[in-house]
Amino acid sequence: MARRMGMVIGLRPERVAEYRDLHAAPWPEMNAALSAANIRNYTIFLREPENLLFGVWDYVGDDYAADMKRLGDSEITRKWLALTDPCQIPLPTAREGEWWSDAVEIFHLD
Repeated sequence: MARRMGMVIGLRPERVAEYRDLHAAPWPEMNAALSAANIRNYTIFLREPENLLFGVWDYVGDDYAADMKRLGDSEITRKWLALTDPCQIPLPTAREGEWWSDAVEIFHLD
């Protein structure tokens, strides 16, 4: 059974266009890495003018920690994050070391 997950982060106002451009034509290798990590139905929303990004996806694997470690260790992910991370700003309420902040699902309608 799929597990729906979500996360939130800020987006630097001066980097909105750059971030949009990166996601308008994501690398096929990055998409393949996400799929290999059992990520499905992944969407990132942008709320302006607050410049908040909200990501939501379904995780269909059975070992999330291992899949995320493998994804994070991949060369393609490191290259992609080198471009996207400078565009982002962790929330002021983010925990120590947290980049994207987890969001808790409180409602779902199929």
